[in-house]
Amino acid sequence: MTSSTRRAERTRIAVFAKAPVAGRVKTRLAPLLGEERAARLHARLVQRALRTAFEAGLGDVELWCAPDESHAFFAECRTRFGTVLRRQEGRDLGERMRHALERGTARGERVLLIGSDCPAITPAHLVEAAAALPAHDAVFTPAEDGGYVLVGLARALPHVFQDVAWGSDAVMASTRERLAAAGARWHEMPPLWDVDRPDDYHRLDREGLLGDLAP
Repeated sequence: MTSSTRRAERTRIAVFAKAPVAGRVKTRLAPLLGEERAARLHARLVQRALRTAFEAGLGDVELWCAPDESHAFFAECRTRFGTVLRRQEGRDLGERMRHALERGTARGERVLLIGSDCPAITPAHLVEAAAALPAHDAVFTPAEDGGYVLVGLARALPHVFQDVAWGSDAVMASTRERLAAAGARWHEMPPLWDVDRPDDYHRLDREGLLGDLAP
């Protein structure tokens, strides 16, 4: 078995995260929690996402940091989880995602990318997504708000993430149009929800997910 074959059998996981700076993350939760508690919630969501990625056991896990890797929280994550730190690069979310995904696909690897806002995602979701990639060019887990919480690629699809209205409720719909135009084969998993607004925070509590996430 060649080294390239072994790489293709594993799936790299990229976790996207911003530094937990009060007033710059989870700003829509600040009216409910305050800026400091909202930032602590964000940090705990990032840690949960990393635990989920490692527990999936699919391959290497990278933490892609914004605006860069210098925040002490990221160093703590590297020490605690053994993750590799990478800097997000690009003018918008689409460029940053493309850069992270293509870093793996250029080496013949399959790559899953997740954010840190979806505590409902489990290792089983990641394993299922990775299992879909050998027969598809891409896999997505849509978000209930119209975006998506997971994207995976088996090959580079450079135009799929261009000129998307990130943050709108049309992100997944726009991405489907670009996938179709590129002639890509993709698989969609059942939608999940992420944590952005006060209602989402209350849902964490109702669904028993708040636990150690409570800031």
